[in-house]
Amino acid sequence: MKKWQCTVCGYIWEGEEPPNECPVCGADKSKFEEIKEAAPQPETPKAAEAQKPKSEYERIYKMVTDLMVQHHVHPISVHIPNGVAPLSVIFIFLAFMTGNENFETAARLNMIFVLLSMPMVLFSGYADWKNRYGGNMTNTFLTKMICGAVVTLCSLILTIWWMADPYVLEESTSSYGGLFVAISLTMLAGAGLAGFMGGKLVFKD
Repeated sequence: MKKWQCTVCGYIWEGEEPPNECPVCGADKSKFEEIKEAAPQPETPKAAEAQKPKSEYERIYKMVTDLMVQHHVHPISVHIPNGVAPLSVIFIFLAFMTGNENFETAARLNMIFVLLSMPMVLFSGYADWKNRYGGNMTNTFLTKMICGAVVTLCSLILTIWWMADPYVLEESTSSYGGLFVAISLTMLAGAGLAGFMGGKLVFKD
């Protein structure tokens, strides 16, 4: 029985032929390589020299992104919005149902925290994709990118909306409370789906 490894996510497949699509990251059949028991060839000086960054900026950028990947900054940072966003949505729903200002204040502060955390989440995710997965664009990575954009956009819309209309969740003064709640649920769905796809990559199932 042959063994094939996905060069994108590292998934191991056993069979005479590689699968048409990686069940973990969605990479094409062409991204699979047969695993053979052979000693790795030492890197030639020319190859090592070719990989060196061309400028000081590129050297610093590569050093920073390599450290981010090495120390798992993306999975650490993504726990912030994935943990805080559900709490914010719960408070939004409670504020909408009860009209309690304390719930609304708690929801607003949590939403701002989600928005502020997203730049690091997106950048560290990009660094992971480029360095760990070779920048290969598959359905899994595309879905994660779209979800990240949805969470960022929704949290930005909700934060700006709150600044423009602090009483948007009060039924007596605003008729858009339902839409506001719907956008927050869309944000939560995006965060949940991104976390699910990330789990598939990590646990390779």
